[in-house]
Amino acid sequence: MQIQVNTSNGIENKDTLERWADTEIKQHLSRFVEDVTRVEVHLSDENHDKAGGGDKRCVMEARLAHHQPLAVTQHGNTLDEAFRGAADKLKRLLDSTLGRLNNHRDRGSIRKDGGGFVAE
Repeated sequence: MQIQVNTSNGIENKDTLERWADTEIKQHLSRFVEDVTRVEVHLSDENHDKAGGGDKRCVMEARLAHHQPLAVTQHGNTLDEAFRGAADKLKRLLDSTLGRLNNHRDRGSIRKDGGGFVAE
């Protein structure tokens, strides 16, 4: 699983933040390593020049092999809060999406002998 972290202008300690985010994502989503090819993390301070809460934003997009990408967004008072909220949302979304896909694959068909109904 490849992790790509992007930060906007106004974010301090970008290198440290990117290394931390990379490690956190790998730990948080480790059980999806077979299904997720890449996770893109976008961290931003929407009004970095002004005071106010809830202006930190984290968008995470997971690229799945052979499926459409999944994306979540979380706002918070701090980058940590926004990041952790987005990571939790993405984990739940992956659980839900991949669970449905796996259940669909594992389900047997009601069709037997070329598609016709066979009473037993």
